[in-house]
Amino acid sequence: MKEILANRVKTLTPSSTLAITAKANELKAQGINVIGLGAGEPDFNTPQNIIDAAADSMNKGFTKYTPSGGLPALKDAIINKLERDNHLSYKRNEVIVGIGAKHILYTLFQVILNEGDEVIIPIPYWVSYPEQVKLAGGVPVYVESSSEQNYKISADQLRNAVTDKTKAVILNSPSNPSGMVYSKEELQALAAVAEEKDILIVSDEIYEKLLYNGLTHYSIAETSEDIKARTIVVNGVAKSHSMTGWRIGYAAGNVDIIKSMTDLASHSTSNPTTTSQYATIEAYNGPQDSVEEMRKAFEERLEIIYPKLNAIPGFRLVKPQGAFYFLPDVGEAAERTGYSSVDEFATALLTEANVAVIPGSGFGVPNAIRLSYATSLELLEEAVSRMEDFVKSKWQD
Repeated sequence: MKEILANRVKTLTPSSTLAITAKANELKAQGINVIGLGAGEPDFNTPQNIIDAAADSMNKGFTKYTPSGGLPALKDAIINKLERDNHLSYKRNEVIVGIGAKHILYTLFQVILNEGDEVIIPIPYWVSYPEQVKLAGGVPVYVESSSEQNYKISADQLRNAVTDKTKAVILNSPSNPSGMVYSKEELQALAAVAEEKDILIVSDEIYEKLLYNGLTHYSIAETSEDIKARTIVVNGVAKSHSMTGWRIGYAAGNVDIIKSMTDLASHSTSNPTTTSQYATIEAYNGPQDSVEEMRKAFEERLEIIYPKLNAIPGFRLVKPQGAFYFLPDVGEAAERTGYSSVDEFATALLTEANVAVIPGSGFGVPNAIRLSYATSLELLEEAVSRMEDFVKSKWQD
């Protein structure tokens, strides 16, 4: 038989997040009490007013196709949100709605990248960035940060990474997986490099509502009109409104890019799910109390769990500023407990301590693990206790 798989999929790396979650679910199905700290979704239900709006739309018969780029009323709600929260002004033809922020990013790379175009990706990174760039024929160019830099790249690092093949840089603030947040001044410095080198900025702001200790979100597109013109802002309601399964994300930016994304979507998805669009209109136009309630719950967990996690032998941790992840460096813990890699250490945590974490190798940081605190405080404290007991029981001086 002839080769049946396209070359473009042969180099894909499966999502480590989904893989560890599947393994954890397999163990749970066997009756094992596994605490899952892998999934990147809030543990709250979607707010009732949003659910009611979705049901109401269906009862009114709004169950048919919509425009490929999203309902005009939803685009208006997004435009109002961007003006209200981010001081950014857009028109309808500068906004596209897609099936989650992941689909938006995938579509974006498909329309801006030619074969061999380079995209700068800071380390640590969300697992899908490199794979989506490669699927579009692009070349990921990694810029490594460290815990000493609070996992943020500098303007000089960005400048040194740019070549004549560079098309764009991806910025994710607050970050998955590190939870770190770029300050206004840091973003302005990075923006200056993007302007100097004439490259696009992909600004993934999906966690913007989850910031702690008094921090406020600043979009790099706010820097200047020139920077706004070269920035594609990517966002959605998955994390802010606990709507991961509704699959609605969006992009705002250059009208030609948005049109091309819409044209591509018309041949791939037809339109985002109609019911979910009506739900998102309510999410942005309705009361925002639930957003703040969830943020406060995550902040409480952060403040309680951070010192406990940091006290585990061999764990080194920078305190997150946003999102809902910890990214401890556990290289010493893995070595002192007899494992040749953190990946093996993470597997042992799952099979022996019954705690599911994500190996950092999938995020470009092989000495780290990612833990989500989007679960109850009771389960988080139990998980930390299990991990501490596991490490101490195997520790070798």
